[in-house]
Amino acid sequence: MLNNRKIAIAIPCYKVEQHLPQVVAGLPGFVDSILLVDDCSPDGTGALIDRMAKEDKRITALHHQKNKGVGGAMKTAFQKAIEQGTDAVVKLDGDGQMDAAFIAPLAEALGESDFAKGNRLFDRKELRRMPLLRRMGNMGIGFMVKAASGYWNVSDPVNGFFAIRTATLRQMDFSRIADRFFFESSMLIELHYTGARISEVTMPAIYGTEKSNLSIGKTLLSFPPRLIAGWLRRIHLSYFVYDFNICSLYLLAGVPSFLFGLVFGICEWIHYAGMGLAAPTGTIMVAVLPLILGFQMLLAAAQYDITASNPFDKR
Repeated sequence: MLNNRKIAIAIPCYKVEQHLPQVVAGLPGFVDSILLVDDCSPDGTGALIDRMAKEDKRITALHHQKNKGVGGAMKTAFQKAIEQGTDAVVKLDGDGQMDAAFIAPLAEALGESDFAKGNRLFDRKELRRMPLLRRMGNMGIGFMVKAASGYWNVSDPVNGFFAIRTATLRQMDFSRIADRFFFESSMLIELHYTGARISEVTMPAIYGTEKSNLSIGKTLLSFPPRLIAGWLRRIHLSYFVYDFNICSLYLLAGVPSFLFGLVFGICEWIHYAGMGLAAPTGTIMVAVLPLILGFQMLLAAAQYDITASNPFDKR
């Protein structure tokens, strides 16, 4: 128990046979339940967690008959944690990239929030240690996750080290949470619809000898379309279904105005360029005025969205 809360540690296990014993040995004593999910790992991970479960009564060994990805493993652990009656679940990777010393700060942060996650970007010294390509990817994908989830104040949205109340998990639609590497991003997106309060805990990034299963190329190709879809769904529900406010008006007027100016301007430019003539001033103004006005209204809508409270927050 920690602060009278029953804490469960959920560890998705895939090809972590070499690192898992050390990870579990480093868990703090206040942990009540350790949920090890063998995600149909091709090595000896499954047999290992069965042996570990016999040696430590806190460990529950869970097995998948087919590989479901990190998200699928975590959803299995979430369901088990709810069944066990735990108060909070902390996600920890089995490859040693997450420092168990931060389990307590994450769990304690749930005293004032529903979801607490690690932030590797507050410490400049540690930030320099992060590989440049990963840092750049985090920045781009991170911005899109903020837009899709509405949690604009979260600095490191792609960090997978987090703690969550089981009461919040009960409110979430697990079918909308991704099974594979989009898991962390989809968690944030779905948390928006529970009105969850989020806090961040500063922590360093750890890069050891383990090899990541996440492909950078696959991430850059697969994440943006899903994040754009999540963003469009959030805007639709937040400003046209569950609420209608000044931001809704900005969007209704700004989107068609901007698109008209953009499409009309491009068509007229092609038309006059093909004839080798300069477009008339009047034609240019017909394109430019709605384009500028629409852009200004979209900026106002974005500003409102960034500063507005979550319409799903009923507290």
